[in-house]
Amino acid sequence: MYLSAPVTDLLHGGHSAGVRVLGWIGLAAFVGWYMVLVFRTGRGERNGLVLGSLGVLTAQSTVLALTLGREWLVLFVYVSIASGAALPLRLARWTIPATSALMAALAFAVPGGRAYLAGLLVPALLGGFAMTGVRELVRTTVALREARATVAQLAANEERLRLARDLHDLLGHSLSLITLKSELAGRMLPDHPDKAARQVADIEQVSRQALVDVREAVTGYRRPRLTAELAGARAALTAAGITAGIPAEPDLAGVPEDSESALAWALREAITNVVRHSGARRCTVELLRRQTLDGPVLELAVEDNGSGASGQGPGNGLTGLTERLQKAGGTLDAGGIRHGFRLVARVPAGPSPDVGSGP
Repeated sequence: MYLSAPVTDLLHGGHSAGVRVLGWIGLAAFVGWYMVLVFRTGRGERNGLVLGSLGVLTAQSTVLALTLGREWLVLFVYVSIASGAALPLRLARWTIPATSALMAALAFAVPGGRAYLAGLLVPALLGGFAMTGVRELVRTTVALREARATVAQLAANEERLRLARDLHDLLGHSLSLITLKSELAGRMLPDHPDKAARQVADIEQVSRQALVDVREAVTGYRRPRLTAELAGARAALTAAGITAGIPAEPDLAGVPEDSESALAWALREAITNVVRHSGARRCTVELLRRQTLDGPVLELAVEDNGSGASGQGPGNGLTGLTERLQKAGGTLDAGGIRHGFRLVARVPAGPSPDVGSGP
């Protein structure tokens, strides 16, 4: 819109052919220089280089306005915006008013320029300072992404250290004992084979126990926890713009690990479906203890106001979830309701004094 003024002047301003050619060259050079300067902002250029580039743009604008007329004063709006986009605020707060002042001075010097001054001065000031805010927003976003990447890397390193520490605690004693008994058996073997055999039997027992400990540790790392999945569900729904109603810290006293793990998988699958497929704006998660004829159960209900069931039967995710719950002695009910979709997973909760209490 703003460039229409100089373009119209070149097309219908009555200039000679040579002036038109020089005008088009000057306009193309100005736009190209401006685009390079604005779209490379924030990439670590030195302020001196940016100031030099802005000086070139200012010189181009001045020459074109003085030689071709008042329509070319609009180029100073671009110089002001480039100042806000490419310079830090401590410099832009001086260059933007200076550019606007130079444009105002030229408007008095160019014939008919005063008529354009009111329509250009405010956009030059507001546009320039608005771009300083955009620049800071871009820098903040980049810094936030870098901080998130750093936090993720630190978390991964901490998890590796924790795994190494736990494996050391699990295997350090066992491997030391195996080494000691192996050396002892080697010394006993020539003269006391019966004692050496007992040492070998002890080595076998210790190694088997170490293998069991490692398997339990790895299983524990892989097993999802309901508390962690509730926190992850809250974060996933919030990130997707879905209003989340999720209970606070659940009471899992007396709940078997297999039951908790099965419910955690159910919650993960349900939230994944809500975020990816439902188009819902609201999702509610409830966790209740109930007393049934078969004993106490822990019930997880996930309800959303999305598109509901697809009508094509359960997918692979719900089928696998049903099998997982059945292995834990639980059940799964899932289907469309009047305004959305509801999934209910139940698992044995074991004896608990709080049977029948709320979430």
